[in-house]
Amino acid sequence: MSAVRLVPFTPELLPAVQPWFEHPEVRRRLGGPDWPVRGLALLNAGWGEPFRGKTVLRAHSFLALDHDGAAVAHVGGEVYDRWAVWDPAREEVLAVHPGRAMGSAYVVDPARWGRGIGRATLRALVAAPEVADVEQFLLGIDEDNAASRAAAAAAGFVPLSEEPDAEGIVFVRWTRGDA
Repeated sequence: MSAVRLVPFTPELLPAVQPWFEHPEVRRRLGGPDWPVRGLALLNAGWGEPFRGKTVLRAHSFLALDHDGAAVAHVGGEVYDRWAVWDPAREEVLAVHPGRAMGSAYVVDPARWGRGIGRATLRALVAAPEVADVEQFLLGIDEDNAASRAAAAAAGFVPLSEEPDAEGIVFVRWTRGDA
């Protein structure tokens, strides 16, 4: 897939994505159908609050549509004042990456896996006018999720570190100006 179009994710769009979270792989990695509901609740919550060594500035959530207008992916996350590498075991910051950062998560409709939709969705996210002020985009991906890691790499994300963190997550980053 060459491109997708992002639209703001709203409660009316929940029925389009909730069935994806019934898939065993999606449920294992992200959670069940309440995951996008919780995401919507966070859109207007926690602004100005500290979170793992950084400050939440705002949040965005988008539905990715294909050329026919069909829902194919969901992507979103929080924008922070900076990115901080957090050690959950010691509850301390290990490193700071200055510049506005967006920590994001995405899911592709399981019926459409393997078609380049993840790559297209991530490319659309970093190009979205709503996040034009964001300097770096980060994804936390389960170490064993080869498909998601490949999609992120194809979209220009590079590993922040080679080793997973204490929670088994590998972080990848796309930096504006490096693409």
